[in-house]
Amino acid sequence: YTSWRMGTIYQEISEIWIAWSLTFTLLITLAFLFKVTSDYSRIATTLWFFLAPIALSLLRIAVRSGLRGYRRDLKRAVIAGAGQLGGRLADALESNHGSGIEIQALYDDKKPMGNQLITPEGRALTVAGDLAQMVKDVTAQRIEIVYFALPMQEERRILESIEHLHDTPASIYVVPDLFIAELAEARWGRIGELPMVALFEEPFGGISGGVKRLEDLLLATLALTLLLLPMLVIALLVKLTSDGPVLFRQRRYGLMGEEIQVWKFRTMTVCEDGPEIPQAQANDARVTPLGHFLRRTSLDELPQFVNVLQGRMSIVGPRPHAVAHNELYRKLIRGYMRRHKVRPGITGWAQVNGARGETKEVAAMEQRVRYDLEYIQNWSLWFDLRIILRTVWVVLKGDRAY
Repeated sequence: YTSWRMGTIYQEISEIWIAWSLTFTLLITLAFLFKVTSDYSRIATTLWFFLAPIALSLLRIAVRSGLRGYRRDLKRAVIAGAGQLGGRLADALESNHGSGIEIQALYDDKKPMGNQLITPEGRALTVAGDLAQMVKDVTAQRIEIVYFALPMQEERRILESIEHLHDTPASIYVVPDLFIAELAEARWGRIGELPMVALFEEPFGGISGGVKRLEDLLLATLALTLLLLPMLVIALLVKLTSDGPVLFRQRRYGLMGEEIQVWKFRTMTVCEDGPEIPQAQANDARVTPLGHFLRRTSLDELPQFVNVLQGRMSIVGPRPHAVAHNELYRKLIRGYMRRHKVRPGITGWAQVNGARGETKEVAAMEQRVRYDLEYIQNWSLWFDLRIILRTVWVVLKGDRAY
């Protein structure tokens, strides 16, 4: 029970369903142990399981709608920092209509007054002065919230400004840059008497790794059992409609960067696996007529369930890229190889969020990597099941599948 002022309604409703599912499971278990399950109607119990969280969710939506009107222009805020981080913060605040926070001005020592910042979502914000001017404006205009969105190297400027803001009633927040954010999410421990911070560690150690592997084995076995006949039909069609092998094998990086072979039904007239591999694109001449259908429906990925049973891949995880692409992007994108602290997946958080298909620009791959690292940081069995269910919808839509 915390304030959801800055959270999304999706996050809030997800928490409700998770909490309710755990509560319901506990009550059913207690009823079984005390032998009272026969006292309750199964139909009523089932309806209760679904209707209670639906009612709670509708209540939260109604509360948010009411608060949105009440909070309109309620709190005035300023941002210290007219860089990329400040722009992303401005977009986040403006997009969250229910927060009741309005950005009054933007300040930065290193950008002249009147200079404009264009945020990633296209908003134009004007710099109103330096940090000294910000302190004066916060005092004179009774600004209620100050956000510091400056890089870690500006620690001295941040501390000096905060010292001056102590004489104001404004709430002060520091939005960390990437390095500080990683520290905040890190696990703290000790080696003997020395403190230690684990920035990047094995995410599936201990029981989590066992749960993840058991999930893979059960789902892959079930999938192959149900899909064996369709896979045999696809294999026959591939063989009859074009020259070449049924399966396309390509070297990719797996867990801890180890080289593995990933299997797919062949969808092209070539089987490229060299130092340079052009990515598939719309109307690619290399793709066979059958291959277009297989790629659009993702049926070409079905042999990867065998890779999952072999332990090379997982059902859900960062999508593996060809070795040639890996070697290119690891030099261009910070943290790229952290994707390989887990097994690559048949589907992933990036794919169900639209970050799939051809990556013409490095920014497109950076977005995909951000989703992958977010998945690794926040993994849970429920998260995996959400991704699997959303994958079905993405496959049916067929977007960006070349």
